[in-house]
Amino acid sequence: MARIEPIDYKKMSAEAKYAHDEYMKKSKVNNMKLTLLHNVSAFNVMNGFHTLCDEAKNFLPELDVNLFCYAISFENDCMACSAVFKAFLDEQGVDFDTLIMTPVQQALVSFGRNVADNPHEVFDDQFDELRELFNDEQLVVITSLAAMMVASNIFNTVFDIEI
Repeated sequence: MARIEPIDYKKMSAEAKYAHDEYMKKSKVNNMKLTLLHNVSAFNVMNGFHTLCDEAKNFLPELDVNLFCYAISFENDCMACSAVFKAFLDEQGVDFDTLIMTPVQQALVSFGRNVADNPHEVFDDQFDELRELFNDEQLVVITSLAAMMVASNIFNTVFDIEI
């Protein structure tokens, strides 16, 4: 059971209803979003995740972004986010455990796991490998996306958000 219930649309402030309705134009509102809508600033900040996903998809295939986010969520033991990204992978016909990954996918998954597990363990050799694959702007996007994914994992886990 969620520690904070998702807010009912009828109880939302006018600002929250507006944020909800705008979000609905591009995506489905899930329990995480409905919980975030208790505070519109929190909702807006956490939705930066989607902006970063879109940025990453400018230079990475959607599959690679999904693998990256799944690896982070799985490493963080976030049941809600892991389930969401597992479903995305299933829709793409991909089994994470048996996929023969490209070098880029391997680098992203390894980096994502390290960021989730202990960002102090992103050592120079791993970062040098990433530098061979991505430019500075892309590395900023990937790392920011990882940070937002970790933030989403924490939010969903702390509040025990139901899928």
